[in-house]
Amino acid sequence: MVKKWKVKIPNLSGNKSRRVYLYLPESYEREPERRYPVMYMFDGHNVFFDSDATYGKSWGMNRFMRRSRKQMIIVAVECNHEGNSRLQEYSPVDFENEHLGKVKGKGKAYMQWLVGTLKPYIDSHYRTLSDRTHTLIGGSSMGGLMSLYAVCVYNDVFQRAACLSPSIWVDYDKVMALIEKANVLPDTCIYMDYGSKEMSNHLANMDALSAAANVLLKKQVNLTLRIVPGGEHCEASWERQIPVFMDCLGV
Repeated sequence: MVKKWKVKIPNLSGNKSRRVYLYLPESYEREPERRYPVMYMFDGHNVFFDSDATYGKSWGMNRFMRRSRKQMIIVAVECNHEGNSRLQEYSPVDFENEHLGKVKGKGKAYMQWLVGTLKPYIDSHYRTLSDRTHTLIGGSSMGGLMSLYAVCVYNDVFQRAACLSPSIWVDYDKVMALIEKANVLPDTCIYMDYGSKEMSNHLANMDALSAAANVLLKKQVNLTLRIVPGGEHCEASWERQIPVFMDCLGV
């Protein structure tokens, strides 16, 4: 079952509303005493339904969860679709690009809202296992970057992260500095990948991924780094990785 409602994030988009999607596993109503781990995801409109997805194709997470019978709550929040707002929301650093110009990163404010407002709401209204061990985060592209940022900087909240096609390219030096300074516990589990076909569009990301992986390994993180054969920068490709990253994260 997927529930939807609307929220406002004043520090990011003022009075503009956006959708929150919440998936409850099939056992939720049947086992009223049971509590569940939670995975938070970015680009919520692309997570569950093709009809809501930006390009008409979603990850189909609800289909996977039903088939696999994994017992977990998933919370996914829609991004701000106006102009470069998504890039702003999903970047923890300011950056400049020849095609995009200067982008003011609001990712830190977004995570402050997610950790300080959204997560307490979910934990108080649903039967969650709210501790770090049972709290995950995941996303792709800019959402993959944010997942990497979240699991490093908010490591006291998230133990595990799925970082698909993370956009480390926005500003390699600043992103690496965040990772290097982060106090990441050795029991942290991170899945990070990039598609072999999309790599041709971001050749510099190969070095960035390798460097990020090296820093994480030095921190003794349980890391899976994977180049996806034939992988592309799209929801259809990311959907195919769901079973892989779920297994790697021990879900």
